[in-house]
Amino acid sequence: MQRAISQAGGWIPFDRFMALALYAPGLGYYANDSRKFGLMPESGSDFVTAPELSPLFGKALAAQVAQALDATGTREVWEFGAGSGALALQLLDALGDKVDRYTIVDLSGTLRARQQQTLAAHAPRVHWASELPEALHGVVVGNEVLDAMPARLLVRSAGVWHERGVAWHDGRPVFADTPTDQRPPVDIDGAHDYLTEIHPQAEAFMRTLADRLQRGAAFFIDYGFGESEYYHPQRHMGTLMCHRAHQADTDPLADVGLKDITVHVNFTGVALAAQEAGLGTIGYTSQARFLMNCGIVGLMEQATLAGRSHALKLLNEHEMGELFKVIALSPQAGWEPLGFASGDRSHTL
Repeated sequence: MQRAISQAGGWIPFDRFMALALYAPGLGYYANDSRKFGLMPESGSDFVTAPELSPLFGKALAAQVAQALDATGTREVWEFGAGSGALALQLLDALGDKVDRYTIVDLSGTLRARQQQTLAAHAPRVHWASELPEALHGVVVGNEVLDAMPARLLVRSAGVWHERGVAWHDGRPVFADTPTDQRPPVDIDGAHDYLTEIHPQAEAFMRTLADRLQRGAAFFIDYGFGESEYYHPQRHMGTLMCHRAHQADTDPLADVGLKDITVHVNFTGVALAAQEAGLGTIGYTSQARFLMNCGIVGLMEQATLAGRSHALKLLNEHEMGELFKVIALSPQAGWEPLGFASGDRSHTL
């Protein structure tokens, strides 16, 4: 980190710092061999995602993926940021022979090894890629992948906008602000100091996906908001958060490489970037509404008491049900994804 900052002239933007902290070979959080995903800190994990919390997440999502495969006439699934491989396993088990090929795009070599173990039973159909092909036909899924894409920090101080980056001082990284012409995509009412994020890398990713996805659909599940809520005047501390041992903190400059760093997703920005590149938004709703539309309630009726308890965390408004959203995109019109049959909020983007 010190070398990167020095080579850049003593200051790097926060998205560069975040990229190094998460993905630097051998040192970044997603490049080391720590456990990361698990139900409890006793496992050595740092946080739990929906597929680890309940297999019903993948089973419900599989109903949507199956419909999308049929509607778009495709037989391949692409998953970005597959984590432990739990979601891939749930989808492959549920989809059966509807899928000829399941391709995982993941930057982490250590996670790839874990995924290979988890998916051994489906080995002939599972493949790994480091980049997208020129033309993509299939259904794309990404659970908690957009939030891990490096973001830039903007701070308004005494009425002047600055970009917050990282410098090196007394042997450690420190925040350093520099005046900037960059602005959030909407005006922030009021004169109070304000910290927030912008997401050029996530938006660039959506434009690339729109350019490559010629036939199929994409579903992204993540925590975040539409633009008006994301940049609400009262959200003056931003959304940046770190996770380690199932505890959260807001200091990304401490324990660099040993904890996850995330920001919430601006789903309006995601949708607009995709739309400008030719990929239409065909659904947007809360995770709870999406999973219910996909039949999770019926699946819960067949589960054990413990299984139902875990699945409820996916739906409860005060847990994952409302904070997490699902957005669906497709280059093909003329079909309605079942996950948004009721409660679609696309008009709020």
